[in-house]
Amino acid sequence: MRIQFLDSLSELSASEWNALVPDHNPFLSHEFLSALERHRCVGERSGWIPRHLACRDEHGRLLGAAPLYLKYNSYGEFVFDWGWAEAYRRQGMSYYPKLVGAIPYTPVTSPRLLLAPDQPDPQATARAMIDQILEESRRRQFSSIHWLFPTAADLDPLLAQGFLHRLGCQFHWRNRGYRDFQDFLDTFTAKRRKNINRERRLVRDAGLELRLLSGHEATEAEWRVLHDFYRSTFDRLGGTPTLTLPFFQEIATTLGDQIVLVLARSQGREVAGAISFRGDTTLYGRHWGCRADYDSLHFEACYYQGLEYCIRTGLQHFEPGAQGEHKIYRGFLPTLTHSTHWIAHPGFRSAVADFLARETPALQQYAGELLRHSPYRDEVTPDAPDVAGPT
Repeated sequence: MRIQFLDSLSELSASEWNALVPDHNPFLSHEFLSALERHRCVGERSGWIPRHLACRDEHGRLLGAAPLYLKYNSYGEFVFDWGWAEAYRRQGMSYYPKLVGAIPYTPVTSPRLLLAPDQPDPQATARAMIDQILEESRRRQFSSIHWLFPTAADLDPLLAQGFLHRLGCQFHWRNRGYRDFQDFLDTFTAKRRKNINRERRLVRDAGLELRLLSGHEATEAEWRVLHDFYRSTFDRLGGTPTLTLPFFQEIATTLGDQIVLVLARSQGREVAGAISFRGDTTLYGRHWGCRADYDSLHFEACYYQGLEYCIRTGLQHFEPGAQGEHKIYRGFLPTLTHSTHWIAHPGFRSAVADFLARETPALQQYAGELLRHSPYRDEVTPDAPDVAGPT
């Protein structure tokens, strides 16, 4: 078995890498990750330095791989460890660089240890990959290793190697075999059903026209408008819009059928847009922006259009992005997410372990309490928060 670190995904062919990606997950695809590199959405300027892992057998066949990045900050991760970095700084130590297994700027649960499905012992490959990553981190004196939004299947080999387990909470939707949007709404309480109907009516009454199209179908001018919307959200809320127009233009070609766009128009002019991605079973809401505020347009473009799309096309899950308790009232229930963490310094590892021992039950209680606000009638509300990832 030969394991090596790669400074660029271009060192592997798209066919080799994509053969390891389940569910045609768009964010794990060679097309998405390599486009981030080509258009400098990752690199030294952003603090995401590619350091991917590839594992081959004695015949050169790719058995496993992992998207990895050397990080010099904690931006774009959605698992917040700024307090840990500050604790290091107060002790005169550097928290950066650290090694992160993640999809840049993308809080989506998906496999982090990509394994060829037809190999003799995939778990042995996973263990070997983790061992190599730990050895590299000790040799280069990284402060820590972080796997963000792995699936439950990734957890066993990571926890067996001493990684600490952390929970997060997002809000996801599950398709329970709905025939259409009204069938979905019929599972709501009368109060919540009335509220959604009111929000959708406000958008119609404002004279807004909404179109749903794929990445292939959007024109070059429409992609420029969508990118302006994407940038406008950062202008309004703060942060840096790291994804460039050329990046979007490239994936519109290479991943066009997996990109789902919503454009809202008023008086012949686009006024808002949403960008989502899809795999074989899941829709992922990612970006939104607008020229002006329209009552309930965000809910229509980012949630209701996506829900209708999932029901119509048979997708089983909809993940509309990180955070946002307001999503509960629109059918997205609290869902537990995972991350795992290896801390090199024994004292800081102990402190982080103590912190997580207190944070975990509090997070579980928080998710359970949120579930009490479910919009669904009692008979269709689950007893406990879902867990993100394949079911």
